[in-house]
Amino acid sequence: MSATGYPGRATAASETQGLFGRVMGLVALTVGFATLGVWIARDYTGSAWFIAWLLGLGCLVGLNAASARGKTGLALTLLFAFGLLIGVSVSATIRYYSATDPTAVRQAFGATAVFVGGLGAAGYAIRRDLSYLYRLLFWLLLGLLVAGLVLIFVRIPAAYTVWTVLGLGIFGLYTVVDFNRLRHAGTESAIPLAAGIFLDVLNIFLLFLRLFSNSR
Repeated sequence: MSATGYPGRATAASETQGLFGRVMGLVALTVGFATLGVWIARDYTGSAWFIAWLLGLGCLVGLNAASARGKTGLALTLLFAFGLLIGVSVSATIRYYSATDPTAVRQAFGATAVFVGGLGAAGYAIRRDLSYLYRLLFWLLLGLLVAGLVLIFVRIPAAYTVWTVLGLGIFGLYTVVDFNRLRHAGTESAIPLAAGIFLDVLNIFLLFLRLFSNSR
């Protein structure tokens, strides 16, 4: 029995903290692989980014399937491959902003760290399970993607800023829900959760990059 007299509660808290540490470690490693992907693709041109994006999407689907079947080693390999391929797919974007507006890149890094850190802490602190929000977030994200496609053909400068802010709101809420899920998920969900949080961080960074660049 623990000092508090609640051994079950103490064990649950320990497992939650263990899952949190494992997921954050996996997110950090995935970011590292993505950074490597950006460096590898520093000279790539043409449709390489799109091919890498499609392959990355396949890895994301595969890692979720492998994790559900208990194939942890395969899921882990696919997670790191996913990070590497996504890094390749965004390499041209990172290179462009680094060359034309390096200040925006530094601001985006800082803002992403504060934004994700604050919302992640808030989500993890909320004891109520927020998983029911995933369905709403899916439809909001779908609407954002459709609006983004429309803006490709309709040039309204102010609309891009509105779209970016809305995107930050949606992925910010995804961050809250994903970190909240760490309180309720089992260890078998560590790899899919790491992939989800990695995507949150990446998209928030890219949106801040667009926002800070547009502000100038």
